[in-house]
Amino acid sequence: MPYRVTFVCTGNICRSPMAEAVLRHHVEEEGLDVEVDSSGTGNWHVGDGADERTIAALHRAGYRSAHIARQFEDTWFDRYDLILALDEGHRRALRSMAPDDEARARIRLLREFDPEAGADLDVPDPYYGGRADFDLVLEQVEAAIPGLLEEIRAGLKAA
Repeated sequence: MPYRVTFVCTGNICRSPMAEAVLRHHVEEEGLDVEVDSSGTGNWHVGDGADERTIAALHRAGYRSAHIARQFEDTWFDRYDLILALDEGHRRALRSMAPDDEARARIRLLREFDPEAGADLDVPDPYYGGRADFDLVLEQVEAAIPGLLEEIRAGLKAA
């Protein structure tokens, strides 16, 4: 059975689809049995593709993305081994939806996996910004990938 990871942001068009594409690239490159997807806490963009600036930042860095936005549903907690919120607001929203302590324990902040992140673990929302804001999000996502891959490898061994 594959290890299942999902990323959650606000509208599922900027941060979480970027993190999804980056992690998917790395797990495919390593040949790990991991399913990766993403969603948002809100329904504003359900059915839309990723923001064009997200796609542009991914392409500049050599990643690919084919994404359709969706909203996280409270019935999905059992689907995932790891649920990664992109900021504290997303984590609070997910924790309030979680059916029990076991589900809440699977909710983490992405930047917890970046040893250089410091005290601020939020990935800032680039939606109202420009290219530099999207590039910053990509940098922060990529910085968390080595630690996240360690977590995933440990989860695969434990299964």
